Amino acid sequence: MPVALRRITPAVVQSIQVFFQVVLYAGLFIFAQYLVSWLHLPLPANLVGMILMLALIVCRILPLQWVRAGARWLLAEMLLFFVPAVVAVVNYAQLLLVDGWRIFAVIALSTVMVLGTTAWVVEKVYRYEMPSASCSGKSMQVKPWLIFS
Repeated sequence: MPVALRRITPAVVQSIQVFFQVVLYAGLFIFAQYLVSWLHLPLPANLVGMILMLALIVCRILPLQWVRAGARWLLAEMLLFFVPAVVAVVNYAQLLLVDGWRIFAVIALSTVMVLGTTAWVVEKVYRYEMPSASCSGKSMQVKPWLIFS
């Protein structure tokens, strides 16, 4: 038996980690659904699950290493989850012919609003943190590649 365990490659170990991490996400979502129905929260279960996940990570109850590989896999395969929605658009060809430009305008406007709001928040946080970094003698150098590593 120990000989068989030595032959497990890192790719197999990573696949097993991804599987269990995705199961952890699903379990957290099921727990969030239970909480929403039990507490009669006016929030969707996926939002409650994300808040719970963030709280567990920030409080260091759940180490980031335990969820990183699963999150990377889900982000890499995100387009796959949108395929059914895109295929379903074919069923609404008549709606798109009549109101397609309105739908496109709403999508474009909401995208611009999200990008603008994100830029505004990042700028405010950056300006807030800049004086504290200069007072402590630290240089404020953003390294975005560290966020995703």
